[in-house]
Amino acid sequence: MMDAPSANQSRTPCQPWAGQNGWSPASPPGPPCDPLPGLQRLSLSSPSDLRPDRDRLQGSTHGCRGDRSASPPGGRAHLGALDPRNAEHSVRAPSMAPAAGRGRRIPPCSLPLVEEGPHPRRVPQMPFYSPHSPYRGMSPPFQPPYTLDGPMPSHQNHLPAGSPSPGANSPLCTPRPVFERTNAESAAASQQPHWTLAAPSRGTINQFVPDAAAPHRNVAPQSPTAESRYGLDPELLPSVVKVIAEDAAEWEGKVFASEPFSRLPPLATTSCIMEDRGNASPLAIRSASYCVPCEGQTALLSRLPLAALLTPLARLSEPLALSSEAACVTGCGSCGASMCPAMGWQDCGQRFFCPFCGKLSEVPWHQYQPTRGPEGVRVDRDQRPELSMGSYETLGPQMGEPAALILAVDVSASAVRGGHLEFATQQIFTLLTSLNSGDGVRVGLMTYDSRIHLYDLSPALTRPHMLVIAEAEELQLPVREGLLVPLEDCIHGIHSVLQLIPQFSPEGGGSGGAPVELPVRAGLAVLQALSCPGKLLVFHAAPLVETGDTNPSSGFFGSNKAKSIFQPSAPAVSLAEQCVGQGCGVHLFVLSQQDVGGAWPGHIPYLTGGALHAYDHLQGELDRERFSADLKRAVETDTGYKAELRVFVSKDVRVSGCYGLFLPGDSPGRVAMATLDRRTTLAVELAHNRALDETRGVAVQAVLSYSTQAGCRRTRVHTLTLRCSRHLQDTFRQYQAQTLLTFYCKKIYCSVLERPLQELREELQTEVTEALASYRKHCCSASVSAGQLVLPQYLRALPVYINSLRKSEVLLPGLRSSVHQRLQQRCQVLAMDAAATSAHFYPLLLPLPLSVDGAASSPHAGEALRCCAASMEPGRLYLVHAPLTLLLWVGSRVPACTLMALFNAGCFSSLPSGETKLPVLENRLSARVRSLVHALNSEAPCARKLWVVKQGDACEEVLQRHLVEDKSPNGGASYADFLYHLHVNSVRLLQ
Repeated sequence: MMDAPSANQSRTPCQPWAGQNGWSPASPPGPPCDPLPGLQRLSLSSPSDLRPDRDRLQGSTHGCRGDRSASPPGGRAHLGALDPRNAEHSVRAPSMAPAAGRGRRIPPCSLPLVEEGPHPRRVPQMPFYSPHSPYRGMSPPFQPPYTLDGPMPSHQNHLPAGSPSPGANSPLCTPRPVFERTNAESAAASQQPHWTLAAPSRGTINQFVPDAAAPHRNVAPQSPTAESRYGLDPELLPSVVKVIAEDAAEWEGKVFASEPFSRLPPLATTSCIMEDRGNASPLAIRSASYCVPCEGQTALLSRLPLAALLTPLARLSEPLALSSEAACVTGCGSCGASMCPAMGWQDCGQRFFCPFCGKLSEVPWHQYQPTRGPEGVRVDRDQRPELSMGSYETLGPQMGEPAALILAVDVSASAVRGGHLEFATQQIFTLLTSLNSGDGVRVGLMTYDSRIHLYDLSPALTRPHMLVIAEAEELQLPVREGLLVPLEDCIHGIHSVLQLIPQFSPEGGGSGGAPVELPVRAGLAVLQALSCPGKLLVFHAAPLVETGDTNPSSGFFGSNKAKSIFQPSAPAVSLAEQCVGQGCGVHLFVLSQQDVGGAWPGHIPYLTGGALHAYDHLQGELDRERFSADLKRAVETDTGYKAELRVFVSKDVRVSGCYGLFLPGDSPGRVAMATLDRRTTLAVELAHNRALDETRGVAVQAVLSYSTQAGCRRTRVHTLTLRCSRHLQDTFRQYQAQTLLTFYCKKIYCSVLERPLQELREELQTEVTEALASYRKHCCSASVSAGQLVLPQYLRALPVYINSLRKSEVLLPGLRSSVHQRLQQRCQVLAMDAAATSAHFYPLLLPLPLSVDGAASSPHAGEALRCCAASMEPGRLYLVHAPLTLLLWVGSRVPACTLMALFNAGCFSSLPSGETKLPVLENRLSARVRSLVHALNSEAPCARKLWVVKQGDACEEVLQRHLVEDKSPNGGASYADFLYHLHVNSVRLLQ
């Protein structure tokens, strides 16, 4: 069942709210007003000892009013007091007690108890409430007395009338340890803050009027899409913007020392200096948790994955140490792991212990050095990067063939008539001229229609010779000399050919084009003949032609086989495998995009480390600028060719899965890639083989072997060591929401190739629900009531991230989501690192100044607002920044002087909407905004066009997709509703 009906779907008549909020309707039978959507494997238990209480409550005429922890009717989130002794943040919310299933007994569903150490007291059972409770849909007429940060100022530090003052008997202020422990470090860790969402006290019930149309409410207006159907105020829920701002305030511009068994690093979105002190930088390896459970059962109990994000060619804060392979101390001869600081030295340096295989290896006599000190470190440790640095690189003894650049231009009849080739060839020659710096890059040129035209660019020839290959099925090169020539020797010959391409007269006057696979096979044949890797740039202007077995898109949204639209055809996979083996990265530029069903040409480019760049046409200025930027980025980006990534982990742990944009191999710990760059990120999932040694910890090593542009073979080594713990709470405290989001995204987006989308969305929600239930049961304070949602301190933002992932266009398509857009977005997001992924699923909402004087200080990320419609005012301007999108929203009440200074438009009605370019105007406001747009575009992984969205305009739906805290146009639930259901179902697991 899809979260929202698409073109070929219908809503379930008995569950009218299911399609609106994105919940599975597979709940147990119950009254129609039961707000709890059932999850498979998440059912509400009905123990026999609780039935008298349920019967008593069902017979009450006041619903929940007989319970001291019940919520007021229609109550929004009511903030509780902050106890400085246990540093717990408490947020009060409406009662979340469901009505039990009627007419049948529902088996209890609970998590196993931790058998290690004393247990906290069992969470109280959630009280049931009458289905006629009048609280739903109401709003409170009072302001909360406390904020999420703690008590409000003294002039506001008061409770509503009738509320008991917090004291020693208050469950929110009782000084209890969060989790009883035996050592001082664990006891200190238990005092770290976590978030609780609690039910208001009984005294506030009488302040609510049981009438949905009650007048005179002193509540700020909310957007209909942001309003919670369960009375929660979204503004009082944990905020991603606040989490990012707090981390930036702590680490922005400072130095984070990455030491062995280091603490939790700054967020991926925080700009700080990472100093390598024996542990790999978080920019290269970022672990999901920096404390690994010792027992596999404990890891399963947490319901959170043990994983790491690998960005092998990441741009580090400091230059990477480089040494020759022969000069480095030899690594483990048993498992092949490279030398690193995690190796343990024995017998005065004659042998070392490998943590990845658990074996001892002898040190060659010519590399022997004695050890010193009680820790037994080698005396030359500080002089050798492989002994002291978490990341280093070695240079291989042999030089390979330098990488080549091959250009393939479509000259079919429809391409020539389209009028795109003249501008494209001009931009190609301009780029080649800028590259002609004498670095020796070799370039090849070909054109194609139904045949392949190769060009002999030998400098000895007065002009290039064309070599025509008519047999496209079995490509055999007539010659090899002159097909790849240093750029400085053939620049003039290439120029002469590029000038003639727009004037080509291909045979036949048909409108059909050549398949995209044809130039890919030809370019691959050239690279194979000359035994070198390279980049292949294909400029395709004819309509896309379906070849082989393709998956048509019609009818897939309403069927159970939507997963098959993501699967590449067998010929495409076979061709991509050949490109990977040769180190050929394909970049495809589709100059005239047309939707032809399942003939999506991006599978081969993305599986080889390249990309697909599609344009509606190249007649407009905006498309031409984007084409030039994409072309320059594709050629000038530093790239590793013919790469092989090997992942080593401690002997008691194994790599159970690897996710990213690559062709899977026989082992998840070994990945082959044609090309990769500094943004390419993969995710690996780990699993226990046996219990871990708490004193040794866990080591993860990523070894990347690749070739540079010049043909140098290099090996880059990143090693990360993590500490272990037998306590589940230590693991929860060392997770970060952004890292978990990136891992879940890569795993789920890879799983869409094989599994139904609805099943993946339900599984994702179930895992997060069970993780919250586990933390609530085993790690939180014993004083937490059943109406409180408890979140670990560093996972406060996880619910909104997960909800945004669940309702993304890849997993939950809207009515206007084309197959091409979904396939493109899946591949683009799969290659992102943690910072870009978090920005994609929670964009940056920046307010812009309105006046010239206000433009003196440029807006920055620290001023970001929550991504919801309630944050946007009609009289303001806002930039919405995501890695793939840049929107400028203009309110209907923006002053005319601002519109004139920024857009050169006299009034709101004359302002154009859609794709645009800000005019260059001589005022400070225009200069500041254009400077900000340029800075944001420089950080993006691809060239973007600026969209101007006017308030109330038809294209405002594009903006609504990025307001992730609201209900999305495709039917995804709002953040407040999703958080409510996470809490309700996590409590149901414990009953």
